Amino acid sequence: MLLTSFPAGPLQANCYVVARGPGTGCAVVDPGMDSIEGVRQVVAEHRLTVDAVLITHGHFDHMWCAQDVARELEAPVWIHPADRHLLADPMAAISGPSAAMLRAQFGLDDLPEFREPDDVRDAVDGAVVEVDGLRISVDHVPGHTPGTVYYRVDWDGPEDVSQVMFSGDFLFAGSIGRTDLTGGDHDQMLTSLRERILPLPDDVVVLPGHGPQTSIGRERATNPFLSELKEA
Repeated sequence: MLLTSFPAGPLQANCYVVARGPGTGCAVVDPGMDSIEGVRQVVAEHRLTVDAVLITHGHFDHMWCAQDVARELEAPVWIHPADRHLLADPMAAISGPSAAMLRAQFGLDDLPEFREPDDVRDAVDGAVVEVDGLRISVDHVPGHTPGTVYYRVDWDGPEDVSQVMFSGDFLFAGSIGRTDLTGGDHDQMLTSLRERILPLPDDVVVLPGHGPQTSIGRERATNPFLSELKEA
């Protein structure tokens, strides 16, 4: 399996490219701000064809370049229906004060024209995205946003790993996603963690939307939010 990533944009959101191997179809996960050139380089270096663009949630730092990647590389975009409207209006997920701060900090006063890509597909709970021999499953985990999902794919490699999870801003190394932005719900986040994370095997590798990779076992043992759920 071919798996590569790079942090993109001022918020350093992780963009991932996953494929069965060089010269095959691939999925691009969360092409955020300033990610288009990195995607081009990975695709060209490994002779890949983009079969799917997978969005974990509708915040702008994770889907800023989705329409560019979809148009240039002729791929469908997968996003949960609850966050789909953010493809055309990403700032709708950010409250007034937060939006003003982000506009000032990152120079977002002159926003590009956002619109839905031509081919948008529903990343609903239980869906499977087929990418040239890879079966990528979708799990709906609301809390960070109403339409947050994570994607899982069986790992085919020498390491003692059963699956790889692209968790977006749902689960980080040592933390979880914030719930104070528009559409966030802390109680729902805890329910999603309890029902969807705690039952998973320890050997699932977690590739988050920001920061370093981790594993379900490591987070079960050290993440304070998961520790509280285990004790509840």
